[in-house]
Amino acid sequence: MTTPLLELRHVTVRHGAFAAVDDVSLAVPRGGALGIVGESGAGKSTLARVAAGLVAPAGGATLLDGGELAPIRRTRAQRRRIQMVFQNPDSSLNPRHTVRRILAEGMLLHGTLGPRPARADVDARCRELLRMVGLDGDMLDRLPRAFSGGQRQRIALARALAVRPDVLVADEPTSALDVSVQREVLDLLAARRRDQGLALLLITHDLGVAAALCDDVAVMRAGRIVARGPARTLLADPPAGYARELVDAARAVAL
Repeated sequence: MTTPLLELRHVTVRHGAFAAVDDVSLAVPRGGALGIVGESGAGKSTLARVAAGLVAPAGGATLLDGGELAPIRRTRAQRRRIQMVFQNPDSSLNPRHTVRRILAEGMLLHGTLGPRPARADVDARCRELLRMVGLDGDMLDRLPRAFSGGQRQRIALARALAVRPDVLVADEPTSALDVSVQREVLDLLAARRRDQGLALLLITHDLGVAAALCDDVAVMRAGRIVARGPARTLLADPPAGYARELVDAARAVAL
């Protein structure tokens, strides 16, 4: 059996007596995509932060290529391999940094362009990343406030992809995007999966996005996984209970 690229085993996160995540296990293969769906407060974002090494669980483990990672204090190489795109780019992008600095910092820190890359090479890579996410490559000297919310989210996605991660943990990465731009971003992520073997852990409330991008879907409620299976099968014919209620509610809103 092939070792999953990313695996969470029996993860539990507590806030006092409350279990935000309760004994959750999941696995994502190289090049695979797992969607986590469910209502607000289900524990989806907390689980994503555990995978990214931003929240220490009360129990359980995160594994990368079969090796257990420290909950928080991970090595620089391990942090490069697992990158996260946050739901709110306004809080994840430094408002005083130009787009050039936002995109270049990770590349320079992790040496993805070599030990001492020339300024021209850094700029060329930054422009490539911007074009990759559907933005003008000549925006490097602008600050985040010069962009719309959807554009800032695309910059955040470009920053995560800049260091060539193996795993992308994406928390509602398309929620601020117009439908046409959303399609471009989904196509981009699908291409990175296909061409580079990028594994994706996607947190989303949009069941259509999960169906379009993910191989498998897990439904969370009150900190636990209550249903899981192949994305198209589970979302087309969900099991009775909360999963069916969630899908039926999404269909009603779409109508």
